[in-house]
Amino acid sequence: MTLLKQILNFYINSSIHVALSVFSLTWITLLELDLNYSESVLYFVFYATITGYNFVKYFGVAKFRHRKLANWLKLIQILSFICFVLMCFYALQLLIKTHVFIGCFTLLTILYAIPLYPKHKQTLRNICGLKVYVIALVWTGVTVFIPVINSNIEVSIDIAIIGIQRFLYVLVLMLPFEIRDLKFDNLKLFTIPQILGVKKTKALGVLLLLIIFLLEFFKDEISQTSILVLSITAIITGLFVVFSKVEQQNYYSSFWVEGLPIFWLVLILMFS
Repeated sequence: MTLLKQILNFYINSSIHVALSVFSLTWITLLELDLNYSESVLYFVFYATITGYNFVKYFGVAKFRHRKLANWLKLIQILSFICFVLMCFYALQLLIKTHVFIGCFTLLTILYAIPLYPKHKQTLRNICGLKVYVIALVWTGVTVFIPVINSNIEVSIDIAIIGIQRFLYVLVLMLPFEIRDLKFDNLKLFTIPQILGVKKTKALGVLLLLIIFLLEFFKDEISQTSILVLSITAIITGLFVVFSKVEQQNYYSSFWVEGLPIFWLVLILMFS
């Protein structure tokens, strides 16, 4: 049991789990827009997520404790390097205009971890109330607009709606994390639970899920299957938001909530 727990912790801490979630949302975009399965896009997104997330999470630790790194962190560094190489390999297979778009989100990721002015020590992560919106913006850009741009199709009303839905959905996914971190976050961060309180934050999450569901009916092309899958996903996600609390079990947010996009993809594949 201890070995299994160590493997699970490594799987989560090395960002493989979140990378599968981002991978899943990107694949969902391809399926929703009836685009061809793109190995280069999906694998690029997967390896880029591991690289980016591990850079953000462990940059400071690796910088100041490089010679005294724990074995698990050394393994994550090795994994991150391998993923960086594979990310570059698949990036070379993408269109040039996709690279330009990727560059913008790469800059956002860097500024999220490293301050623009080192003396001020102010990163995007630490700017009041900005954290969740930056994450939602990056996830939306990566999972919706990278596959669209690389497929050489114009941004239609349906694509714009998917972009809005994805942005709101990622915001909702962040709420259980924000509630969990309420006891740790600096009050100056002005996170959503700090501003609204836990109960109103949960209500906001349910409201956003309702908006996501209603937006589905504004698309030019809708199907009973897509509505069914979205409704199941919204209900399950809503339950996780409603039952989230400050004192959470270890894997409540980091595994179950973060894995909801994988569940969404599985539903789509099952019903299609």
